[in-house]
Amino acid sequence: MGLEKKRIAVICNYKLLPSRVGGMDYFYWAFNAACKNEGITVDWFFPNRADFGGYKDLCIIPNDGRNVEHHFINYLDRNTVDYSHIVTHFVELCTTFYKTVKEKQKAKLIAVDHNPRPFGGYSLKKRLKKRVKGVLYSQYIDLFVGVSKYTSEAILNDFGRFLKPKTKTIYNGVLIKDIVPKTTERAKNNPKFLVVSHLRYSKGIQDLIDAVYQLPESLKNDLIIDVYGDGPYRARLEELVNNTALESVFKFKGSVSNLATLYKEYDYLLQPTHMECFSLSILESLAANIPVITTLVGGNKEVITHGENGYLFNVENTHELSTVLEAVVCGKLSVKGSTRSLIEKRFSIDTMVSNHLELLKNAV
Repeated sequence: MGLEKKRIAVICNYKLLPSRVGGMDYFYWAFNAACKNEGITVDWFFPNRADFGGYKDLCIIPNDGRNVEHHFINYLDRNTVDYSHIVTHFVELCTTFYKTVKEKQKAKLIAVDHNPRPFGGYSLKKRLKKRVKGVLYSQYIDLFVGVSKYTSEAILNDFGRFLKPKTKTIYNGVLIKDIVPKTTERAKNNPKFLVVSHLRYSKGIQDLIDAVYQLPESLKNDLIIDVYGDGPYRARLEELVNNTALESVFKFKGSVSNLATLYKEYDYLLQPTHMECFSLSILESLAANIPVITTLVGGNKEVITHGENGYLFNVENTHELSTVLEAVVCGKLSVKGSTRSLIEKRFSIDTMVSNHLELLKNAV
């Protein structure tokens, strides 16, 4: 089946913020442009409207004040429309939403899973509940898409391995051409570090603070760790920095719109996260030729090779992280060579868009 004369709906539980323009925003813009080139009409359903960047070219259906799932159902109830495909991003899987949509539309339903799983797994009660939901509602979803092999495996573990025939992996990608690579040699001694993260407990930045606190005092004098991002845990992180007298090390920069040109000013990205599906900030950092120090969770292991383009450590193991940091700061450990080529070959946004377009030919 070709791509001609289609109309699709994309439902994204993803708030559009001009202060936080990242990989998914670029994907939405690029996917919309690619669909337009193929003669595909796309109706977009977000929690809010926006006209910054490429959003001015998207047909965003105005939200009526409901959550994004209810907003879409309400739109179907009030309008006569036939979609060939309905795609969801950042929407909970295997719920009554998919059953209701399937009752109203003959479209193929594609559910893209970006959701990280908690370190240590779900409680027994929640695991059982997910299995029941898988039995009841997975039949209404034509294709499950994980953004990493880890995510695809998590879908099967959550809802049942009987879903394997209709589960596919499509890696997230980044807009490489806008990411300015570091062309100067990385500092071997006392390198500069950055963190790019939403500031919440699960991102593990409190572990990084503890790991730095464990370093010898002599290494803290010139250490620089700039933290980009914002979130509900920022005040607590700043309190921890003050309590450990690390104000000269950690600088909270807030959310910025020019990260693509900032990575090259640093030598390593630090990401001590507790849970991750497939991190776009890791891909962006590697595309900027900046190695990554991160945890052995989620899809991180699918892109970081220890000692080759970064270093991996166990979640919440602050002693292990401190040891890696000390070795990197002292020059005992260092990543040599380019980290950008891997992203160009496997994780570009063009590849991501092409793979998602391919889904519209056949959802199963």
